[in-house]
Amino acid sequence: MVREAALFAAAGYFLLGLSEFALDLVWIKVKLSEIGKSGGLSKGGDLPLPASRPVPPTAPLAVFIPAWRESGVIGAMLRNSLKTLRYGNYRLYVGCYPNDPETIAAVESVGDDRVRLVVGTKPGGTTKADCLNTLWRALCQDEQRQGWRFAAIILHDAEDVVHPDSFSHFGRLIDRYDMIQLPVMPLIDPQSRWIAGHYADEFAEAHLKDMAVRAHIGAAIPSAGVGCAFARHALAALNDPDRGGPVDAESLTEDYELGLKIGRNGRGCFLRTRDAEGSLVATAEYFPSTIASSGRQKSRWIAGIALAGWDRLGWRGGLAERWMRLRDRQVLFAALVTMVGIGAALAWVALELGGPQGAGALDAMPIRILLLANLFFCLWRLTLRFTCTAWTYGWREGLRALPRMGVSTFFLLAAVLRAVPLYVRMRRSGIVKWVKTDHAFPIHPARD
Repeated sequence: MVREAALFAAAGYFLLGLSEFALDLVWIKVKLSEIGKSGGLSKGGDLPLPASRPVPPTAPLAVFIPAWRESGVIGAMLRNSLKTLRYGNYRLYVGCYPNDPETIAAVESVGDDRVRLVVGTKPGGTTKADCLNTLWRALCQDEQRQGWRFAAIILHDAEDVVHPDSFSHFGRLIDRYDMIQLPVMPLIDPQSRWIAGHYADEFAEAHLKDMAVRAHIGAAIPSAGVGCAFARHALAALNDPDRGGPVDAESLTEDYELGLKIGRNGRGCFLRTRDAEGSLVATAEYFPSTIASSGRQKSRWIAGIALAGWDRLGWRGGLAERWMRLRDRQVLFAALVTMVGIGAALAWVALELGGPQGAGALDAMPIRILLLANLFFCLWRLTLRFTCTAWTYGWREGLRALPRMGVSTFFLLAAVLRAVPLYVRMRRSGIVKWVKTDHAFPIHPARD
């Protein structure tokens, strides 16, 4: 029994490792092709922009910021954005709920005409998708009254540190793409380097490597829900009067779904670039710093992407698209393989300690060959994780990323165990609620 479990786990790890290794090789090819280039923009590059670049066109931009119980951060976020953004034609739509007077008061205290407070009719919290639809209806009413339309809708959260140049890129490129996604850069919390810090490692790898590969092979670019702009006509094409807007209010991961739906036509762009000072043009924010809050957030991601996403989005597209959707949904298989592998390892130790009758339980040649291959893939994964984190945060965080891979594995298993019953309850009841996490905003927002 131990031998069969070990063979299953080893074969599973081999398949997962082989898929990741293939993606890594594509990324290396992309990066090698960029060597020697200077200036310009690239969907998957990491290129500086000249300081003398002409002022971009001032396309009118609307920003949607859903806010449910965000009184502790929304005021600081709005003031920081209004103060630092180097763009002259935008409006911030903040969606609040009638039973959340603290957040409403925090938004009203900003006192700026560029901030549009929208209070929905339903008590909160519903879902973020439902709140986005409320903002969409308010935007359409404003457009009808003012006689002109916005060029794009940008998504941000109440805790985001918005890069000063981000809107300039959106305004300059939105006529060429239906969706533009900037990198997300989790801030390192000194009080939670291991829990909150593992988000930095995962996003560094996803938004340096994975998104570049998706763009290169022509797969749809999923939206991260923040730091992304949608062309207005692209959202309007998804508008459904029956649900009151372009977003499905029953979705747990509406941002991910929007990106894939709009990206079907190949007009999505992942833009990784640097400003004149050399800083990455990205959206920075603090991520959950406790086991409970991180577990809630990741279980929602898994339930929405790996489980509900299978039902709602299916397996459309060509080979490249299906490969990426398989990667998005393989988390359940990865968790199963990991749990079986841990069980097999513990059983093997018990047999070895039990005496000679347990010896050789893992000596079968297929298992030994797979274990050697998986050792290579493991060392390769550690190397890539260090490289991506060090590229974004420096070599010290790159070294911390190595033991933090164990933290990522722990949260993977914990989140899957929560995500499955969450998905089952959602299917049985048909009710989806906002899975709320507490947020923090940096006292002195940093851009490096």
